[in-house]
Amino acid sequence: MSNAQPLPPSAPPRRKAPRAPKRFTRAEVEEVFARFQARDPEPKGELESVNTFTLLVAVVLSAQATDAGVNKATRALFAIADTPAKMLALGEERVSDHIKTIGLYRTKAKNVIGLSRMLIEQHGGEVPDDRAALEALPGVGRKTANVVLNIAFGHPTIAVDTHIFRIGNRTGLAPGKTVDAVEKELNRIIPPKYMLHAHHWLILHGRYVCKARKPDCAVCLINDLCRYPDKTLA
Repeated sequence: MSNAQPLPPSAPPRRKAPRAPKRFTRAEVEEVFARFQARDPEPKGELESVNTFTLLVAVVLSAQATDAGVNKATRALFAIADTPAKMLALGEERVSDHIKTIGLYRTKAKNVIGLSRMLIEQHGGEVPDDRAALEALPGVGRKTANVVLNIAFGHPTIAVDTHIFRIGNRTGLAPGKTVDAVEKELNRIIPPKYMLHAHHWLILHGRYVCKARKPDCAVCLINDLCRYPDKTLA
């Protein structure tokens, strides 16, 4: 009688991991942003504001909300509270009433009142042109600070939202597992002459062309450069 043990079944062959798309060359990155610039030389954000303070508030409110929804809620709010002092005088409950159509409105109203108070107490009622000071305000993170620094103060910052994160990874322009990684890569590759407007070009491209569910590749300015393997050209 044999004591030999049966051989274990052979393991299935390992599938090779998909090869990472080839990185964009400097010339290709230049071409991407040259095309965006030619199409729209002076892109603008779609959040409505009347001054730097209301811009800050609008960006805080836009977290997990659409720009159109924020604009609808803030038109009446900004008509009566366009400074930190006026917003603070309005109070949290009345701010909540104005923005209740926006997701997480109670938390956001609390943050708006909190940042208004801090601006008065620590910055003379002015929005600071300083990243650390901005990020110390209630409801303000890196993305919000980048938007305000870019639009209000002309800093060449990149605010990576869901649109830019998707574009960076889908196209292969700036792949990264986190928003910080995508931001770092975009800062590394984008030529300085395009940096001021790059944020808006990419967001608008993601919002209207390189959409999440079905990108409109047929009208995409950069579809011949994009590394996305499942283009919807039909």
